Amino acid sequence: MIGLSIEELAEAASVSGNSIRDAEASTGNPEPELSRKLKHALESRGIIFVATGQQDASGPGVRLHQQRADEGIRPQNLNSTNDD
Repeated sequence: MIGLSIEELAEAASVSGNSIRDAEASTGNPEPELSRKLKHALESRGIIFVATGQQDASGPGVRLHQQRADEGIRPQNLNSTNDD
């Protein structure tokens, strides 16, 4: 949804890539601490977790936080200090 590789997600969540692979391959629930770290890393990148019963007409699941499009710097505000 946001284009992260397992390695990028692992780094963002401060866990190993193998921990994520093991959790994905498991038929049970992952460790609560791993779930917490992954959820925090994903939420910090705009993922919204929607639980059953939350006021969202489209039901439970994950959503991408809608952000306003970056309009950039307006021509009248361009100068040498913002030449990055």
